[in-house]
Amino acid sequence: MTGALSGQRALIVGGTAGIGLATARQMLAAGATVVVAGRTPARGAAAVAELGSGARYLRCNAADAADCAALIEDTVAALGGIDILMSCGGGDPAPRLLRDVALAELMSEINDALAPVIQPARAVLPVMAAQGSGSIICVASDAGKLATPGEVAIGTAMAGIIMFSRAMANEVKRDGIRVNCLTPSIVEGTPLHDRLMADDFAGRLFGKAKKLAHLGVVIPDDLAALAVYLASPQAARITGQTISVTGGISAI
Repeated sequence: MTGALSGQRALIVGGTAGIGLATARQMLAAGATVVVAGRTPARGAAAVAELGSGARYLRCNAADAADCAALIEDTVAALGGIDILMSCGGGDPAPRLLRDVALAELMSEINDALAPVIQPARAVLPVMAAQGSGSIICVASDAGKLATPGEVAIGTAMAGIIMFSRAMANEVKRDGIRVNCLTPSIVEGTPLHDRLMADDFAGRLFGKAKKLAHLGVVIPDDLAALAVYLASPQAARITGQTISVTGGISAI
């Protein structure tokens, strides 16, 4: 989609690795100017070195509301506005059976996966509403649609992201803002994939899931290509959608 995002200003939270970095690469190729945000300056510097002069890095811990507000302010100062927000900084949640999650840890485990995705979307709302336009793309997972042993906490967080995206889309359509959500399963070529596959419980869980991906296990570029499309004028009538990208692991 060369030129599909010409002149667009994109902020990618969680953009220094994995899905976010692949999306930054493809949005740059489509003509956008890109800010990638993440917690680790070293990873941010490496990402910008790879992406080139059309990209810049801003530090942000998306789990912190004040950091999110500052990120939006700094991005607007750098780019003059924000036309696209890709929010995929949900951390690295690992599957665990509910009985192995201490009661005192349960809500923090849910919030650690939920807050970093939905807070940037809320933070950018005033900017996009003032512009009268914008595209927000959140990344959750199919764990929010399909109950799986070991993913009670993760699934609760992912379901929260899905409903947040749908409900926000319904509210902000009057402001010309579109909100959609991508829900992959396992994604090869990401740091999270490698950590999960090295874990005994998660490795067995997702090893079985991979065998169902008869169309091929998803890679970051698959999600990035869909994000570019959803952010583009070609998707101007698409909002409130939650799209599974799983290679056939699930069809929900």
